Parts: sequence; C-alpha cells; structure tokens
Amino acid sequence: MSEIFIAGTIASHPEIRYTRDGRAHTTFRLAVDRSCERRGCEESDADTTLDVLCSDDLAENVALSIEKDTRVVVAGRLEARTRETKTGKERRTIQVVADDVGASLRFATLDVTRRCH
Repeated sequence: MSEIFIAGTIASHPEIRYTRDGRAHTTFRLAVDRSCERRGCEESDADTTLDVLCSDDLAENVALSIEKDTRVVVAGRLEARTRETKTGKERRTIQVVADDVGASLRFATLDVTRRCH
C-alpha cells in the first residue's frame, strides 16, 4: 500500500486509550484546510477532516506532545473502515493510520526532546 504525507491542523484534542494488552492508541481529527493554518480550526470550519490513528510509542508521544490547533505533518496510509451509526446504518469512513507525526515548522518553532527506549 502507498504511503501518503498530509499536512493539516489538529481539530480535536488527541485522545489516548489502551487496549487490554497494554497497547496505546491515540486518535485525533486533522483539518486539511488552508484557511485554518494561521487562525486555528474547529472541525466544522474545515473543508476536509480526516481521522488519524497512531499506535504504540507514536501514540504516547503524540498524546504527550501535540494539542488542538497544532499544525502537523502526518505520514501514513489510508484505510477504509465500516462502522454502524447510532441509527443502525452502516457508514464507511477513511482514516489515516499514521507511521509518523511531526510538527510543521511553517508557522512555528520547535524544541525537541528525545525519548530513548
């Protein structure tokens, strides 16, 4: 499967959850809309929003480092998912399964702290 790179603004606070076997998963909404770049963005303001899923060490680092309205670059792959809505209808969604997430330096500076394992 092809890898994609996409830049956008985080439109929801990253949420971390742990599976029963202790694996970390963090999800957030990524607004891909140039008008959000300088002023921050609510989901409803964006032309396109994507769900992003991070796992394991990446999930923990994202949850500790990234917050809503941060401009990021995500590398990963697109994955189609089918879920059932509250009304019982099936809905197909596309999400990005992230391999890497980094802060965009287009409008910000960054201090990096390395976490060794």
